[in-house]
Amino acid sequence: MKLSQILEQHIKVAVEKLFDTPIDKVEFQMTRKDFEGDITMVIFPLLKVIKGNPIEIGTKIGNYLTAHVAEVTRFNVVSGFLNIVVSDAYYLHFFNEIKDIPNFGFVSPSPNDKAVMVEYSSPNTNKPLHLGHVRNNLLGYAVAEIIKASGKKVYKTQIINDRGIHICKSMLAWQKSGKNETPESTGLKGDKLVGNYYVEFDKQYKSEINALMAQGKTEEEAKKQAPVILEAQQMLLDWEAGNPEVMALWKKMNQWVYDGFAQTYQNLGVNFDSYYYESNTYLLGKEVVQFGLEKGIFEKDPDGSVWIDLTPDGLDRKIVLRSDGTSVYMTQDIGTAIQRVKDFPDVGGMVYTVGNEQDYHFKVLFLILKKLGFDWAENLFHLSYGMVELPSGKMKSREGTVVDADDLMEEMTTTAGNIATELGKLEGYSSEEKAKLFKTIGLGALKYYILKVDPKKQILFNPEESVDFAGNTGPFIQYTYARIQSILRKADFDLSVDIKELELHGKEKELLKIIEQFPEIIQNAAHNHSPALIANYVYDLVKEYNSFYQTVSILGEEELTKKIFRVQLSKKVADTIQAAFKLLGIEVPERM
Repeated sequence: MKLSQILEQHIKVAVEKLFDTPIDKVEFQMTRKDFEGDITMVIFPLLKVIKGNPIEIGTKIGNYLTAHVAEVTRFNVVSGFLNIVVSDAYYLHFFNEIKDIPNFGFVSPSPNDKAVMVEYSSPNTNKPLHLGHVRNNLLGYAVAEIIKASGKKVYKTQIINDRGIHICKSMLAWQKSGKNETPESTGLKGDKLVGNYYVEFDKQYKSEINALMAQGKTEEEAKKQAPVILEAQQMLLDWEAGNPEVMALWKKMNQWVYDGFAQTYQNLGVNFDSYYYESNTYLLGKEVVQFGLEKGIFEKDPDGSVWIDLTPDGLDRKIVLRSDGTSVYMTQDIGTAIQRVKDFPDVGGMVYTVGNEQDYHFKVLFLILKKLGFDWAENLFHLSYGMVELPSGKMKSREGTVVDADDLMEEMTTTAGNIATELGKLEGYSSEEKAKLFKTIGLGALKYYILKVDPKKQILFNPEESVDFAGNTGPFIQYTYARIQSILRKADFDLSVDIKELELHGKEKELLKIIEQFPEIIQNAAHNHSPALIANYVYDLVKEYNSFYQTVSILGEEELTKKIFRVQLSKKVADTIQAAFKLLGIEVPERM
């Protein structure tokens, strides 16, 4: 049982005995660094039911606890806060219970619990993945892993935007000027090759617009009349009509992109359990519109278009079917959500990892699904995140100024290698070991830098800053893990014993208090869909460990019992770092 749970039980009894008043809840917080104590009870909420001075109330409760609770050794009261000092015996008992649990803090899913589906990535097949996709993938993957660790079954999925005018633009440009180039003939990844033709289309389109404007057309007229855009629009109509030649080209170029994406996902360390394709889902949802009309949820306008009026809910009137009978994105998203639950009947909720420019879209989508009466619609969450920008400014796909995900990962690996080489701690490493280490550090730096920030906030990404070996960075945490592995390799004594009696050093106690929080941190991170809570927790743990490492002797300690305990504690810190980083999709090196 957690310390707060033990104390809460006793405090409820104490308040009833001392003040003849039952209470439902006790509020705790961490004791401030400038006061003695391991956990603090907040007295102020009691003043609603107990009349009196908060210091006197706290003192009476503190005296009761020291007399009746073995875990409490002493206390002090500051204003309305009861600071409780907990016995070393409690922390030693806690440590012996968890030190050999490999996944301390992780909860196994219950067979009867509903699953959660987490959607992320969802790229377009007209360009490679870029820095924005990197944040999306890292967030979605980490949230899926954290929810899984909190005790839920999780399915990871994505919907690939593989149809539409933007896809036809790349296809048309390749058809016009590609000279039958392939990924094999050029040595380029398929997604990069197709992305190049998307940029090529935009260049030709702009050139034709300028030419038409020079002939006296307005910019708006030129945009609509440029021959290349008219050809792209015709290609889309041909695709929708199932033209065999267009379909064959579409399948060929999309496959190039899928193969390229798969390589990027593998390098990034993310995966999926299922894939949905817009070319299959864009007609989904139309039958739901009829159901909604029959139920009076949707309404038909005189022109035949179908709408839902959400003004009573503080939103607006939203179209779900055009007058010509074609669906809109909202219709497709309604249909896809329903299809996913058909495909995975144990799904009881979904998380959509999509940028904050789509906040309104998801408010509308979730509300419509609730009005349609789906019980799982009560458990939908938009994991909304801010944009990633570079010191040089915003990225634009059409102009080819995006930061390619593969190039970014390669740059991070190179930067990590340069810094590690400068630090000069690579004696005895083979070239293969160096390459693996540089990739572990580089990707760890990238992932941690992005995931330590609250998802809602924008990120200004600075590659150099992220690979710093000091401060709140991935490499700093990885280095601490590697340092502990070095200690463990040198420990030539039995670590399997339970240390049951020991006077704990203050630094040891602080570490144990942080380790004890890990299960609760996982639950909070899952509930809030925030990998940042895990990232900042592990940073706090590492800071405290480094303070411990600088303050006390570990392998140099002469008293064997203390030495064994300190190495055991170090090992548990390393295990917790590794477990936390695994949730973030980050590897840890054995040596560094």
